[in-house]
Amino acid sequence: MPLTPSTSSAPARPDPDVLVAQLQAQQAQAGRGKLRIYFGSNAGVGKTYAMLAAAQRERLAGRRVLVGLVETHGRAETEQQLHDLELLPRRPLNYLGKQLTEFDLDAALARHPDVLLLDELAHSNVAGSRHPKRWQDVQELLEAGVEVWTTLNVQHLESLNDVVSGIVGIQVHETVPDHLFDDADEVIVVDIPPEELLKRLKAGKVYPLEQAERASRNFFRQGNLLALRELALRRTADRVDEDMRDYRRERAIGDVWPTRERLLVGVGGRAGDDALVRQVARLARRLEADWVVVYVDAPQRQHRPRAAQEAVLKTLALAARLGAETATIPGAQVAQALVDFARERNASHLVLARVDQPWSRWLPWRPASLSEQIALLDPGLDVLLLSVKKVKPDSSVRFPVVREQAIPWKGYGGVTLACLAATALAELLLQVFDPANVVMLFLLVVVLSAVRWGRGPGAWAALLSVLLFDFYFVPPRNSFSVNDTQYLFTFCLMLGVALVCGQLTARLRHEARVAAERERRAGALARLARDLSGALTQQQVTQIALTTISGVFGAQTGLLLPDADEQLQLAQGSAGAIDASVGRWSMEHGQMAGQGTDTLAAAPALYVPLMAPVRSRGVLVLQLSAPQKLRVPEERRLLDACASQIALALERVHFVDVAQQTQIAMEGERMRNTLLSAVSHDLRTPLTGILGAAQAALPHAPQGPVHSMLVQIRNQAQALQQLVDNLLAMARLQQGGVHLKREWLPVDELVGSALAQMRERLAGHVLHTALPTGLPLLELDAVLMERVLVNLLDNAIKYTPAGTAITVAAGVEGGDCVLSVQDAGPGLPAHLSAQQLFEPFTRGQSESAVFGMGLGLALALRIVQAHGGRLEVEAAEPGPGAVFRVRLPVPEQPSMDD
Repeated sequence: MPLTPSTSSAPARPDPDVLVAQLQAQQAQAGRGKLRIYFGSNAGVGKTYAMLAAAQRERLAGRRVLVGLVETHGRAETEQQLHDLELLPRRPLNYLGKQLTEFDLDAALARHPDVLLLDELAHSNVAGSRHPKRWQDVQELLEAGVEVWTTLNVQHLESLNDVVSGIVGIQVHETVPDHLFDDADEVIVVDIPPEELLKRLKAGKVYPLEQAERASRNFFRQGNLLALRELALRRTADRVDEDMRDYRRERAIGDVWPTRERLLVGVGGRAGDDALVRQVARLARRLEADWVVVYVDAPQRQHRPRAAQEAVLKTLALAARLGAETATIPGAQVAQALVDFARERNASHLVLARVDQPWSRWLPWRPASLSEQIALLDPGLDVLLLSVKKVKPDSSVRFPVVREQAIPWKGYGGVTLACLAATALAELLLQVFDPANVVMLFLLVVVLSAVRWGRGPGAWAALLSVLLFDFYFVPPRNSFSVNDTQYLFTFCLMLGVALVCGQLTARLRHEARVAAERERRAGALARLARDLSGALTQQQVTQIALTTISGVFGAQTGLLLPDADEQLQLAQGSAGAIDASVGRWSMEHGQMAGQGTDTLAAAPALYVPLMAPVRSRGVLVLQLSAPQKLRVPEERRLLDACASQIALALERVHFVDVAQQTQIAMEGERMRNTLLSAVSHDLRTPLTGILGAAQAALPHAPQGPVHSMLVQIRNQAQALQQLVDNLLAMARLQQGGVHLKREWLPVDELVGSALAQMRERLAGHVLHTALPTGLPLLELDAVLMERVLVNLLDNAIKYTPAGTAITVAAGVEGGDCVLSVQDAGPGLPAHLSAQQLFEPFTRGQSESAVFGMGLGLALALRIVQAHGGRLEVEAAEPGPGAVFRVRLPVPEQPSMDD
């Protein structure tokens, strides 16, 4: 029997790219709050009640729960669930002469609760709030690390907006981007059968009775409720399916395709483009595919109404909110441009809206549709035609009033004069040439007219040339009648050739304009990169950035740069009205704010964060003379690229300064260590002689002045010797690091050895020791750790008056052995922080009466850290005095045999 390979083999090795993506996602989520959404099909299913019930359980579990805003709509059961929950006062706002209340975002950030309840995620905030939408408030709370619970109905999801309006017949204007729902940490579905919901509606548990009657006749019909319920469950199932696929990818279960599908969506400014974009968003989510929305800027589309051009920008903005990549590409032929772009981006499917043209079916010469043209150009490209419901333009959308392009009357007048001049010249030329040759003169006028004034004047030149040629040069002359029918063919051919030449010339003008725009963007970016590459200081970067950005975008520009204290300062040369608070928000959140954005949109300027690889380096501020310019995707990408270049230059200059300062500091430190090491070695020999002579003479000296001088010589020599030892030890640590010779030591022996070494110095103080029995053994370098205690005792002796108490204690706290030295002196110096006390050559007092160079605590810190411990200092309680604590990890104790 043949053997077959087992199908239950070990899981495949995880994809490194997937692991890196997971790690990046985890890092992005670090410090970010969690989002829980209570999701339902309709109002009244119990989302708020379920959220409040869960909040009560969290409160009983000991978590700090704060009700930011909850709408009970007068429901008694919901209001009862608010009992014992802390409510955040609402923020009053004046709107159109009325006093309204809204959620207080700043107060919630200041309170920073464990859980914040914020009802109705799709709510639109009152004008004057920081963000126009409540879901944007939620995003800021999540970035601040606050866990948020909220509620949401299925009709408020952006991608389902048109589907819901088609079902219930009502356009829902308050929507939430789908990525917020997809990225939520937890989605809890709250669902009840439609029959139960209708019973609750009739009982007045959803709306008041008079409002409930109207709702039951319109929105709350059983068919609507069933459809909305299915949408909610399907959308939740899609999310669960995504979680399942993520689980399989994380564990490398099953085959993983190396590439993903990519959908290319073509839009053209039609009324159904928004619905097409929403359909493809849902399709891309189900297929787990990337998708790109593209608009072809063809010559024939240049003279469309301004409303159609605004509709294209609106559609591209909607696609960007739904997670698509957007692009505007030039092209003489729409089909060829779409095929070329699809090949460039490796798109697997091209998606178009089905456009019905019933009148074209009866024409024998029916032109090929866009999809047919694409199929002929690239048969291997899959074209998907989606039926889109025809909708009327949204009357609530008000495009800015933009003056339509004026008719080029000067061009038409110039063309007329040119044709008359050509007629006069042709009258002279007919005396020498045949009429057929004169026709070329009129064709030249048509071409030159199209080049100079465009398509319209070129067509007028073609028509006027034919009429003038017929009137003046075709028998019978000075009449539009024609005797010879062959001249009719001449006229038609002449008109056709003239129109074709005019169209080709107009297309050339368009392509030249597009090429000029692309060259302008590329040239501006290249000039900025070239100039910034030679900048050596922050002032040079600032000057180059302000000058270049101002010229490229036609705006007043400014720069907000952080100083040493991380406070934003206005760079020299900045212009325009700049609000530092808006700039601070943009820099901290890494998002654009101000004019043309969803955050603080009332600000007169646009604030662009300068995001570098390490951190944000400031904020670029633009006060645009034509704000609609940045609605073009290419212009927005150019701004992003320029901001990135400026941020990189600022970061490069910053690190150059840091490297120079570090190099100078390292060189100074090296020279100082070399000097200290040389001086210390030269001092050791005479100090040893002085100390030995003083100790040898003391037993033979009688009590009196001579004995006192010998004691003083010995004590000062010992202090100087300790100083030299510290200098040598610090020089060794700076040059070669710490090399530990560990051995097992009892704590009391270590403390006793240090006290014996400091016996003479401690004679003027009251010494207390607290060494309980049963202290663990520590694996330490005895010589180095003894120096730590000696330095701490020496520090206590130098900075405390004679006669005060010094306490040496030991104990075990939380798995660490703690050695403490406490004095009763003046305490910690007010002009130094705890961290500064441990820096080399730092002294607690500046008086010359205090002997030493400020190396004892720095040396002690380095030794303790080398042992894997910590050295801490704090004020004694009750005071006065200071306490230095050495925390050393307690290792596993050795056996007695060892």
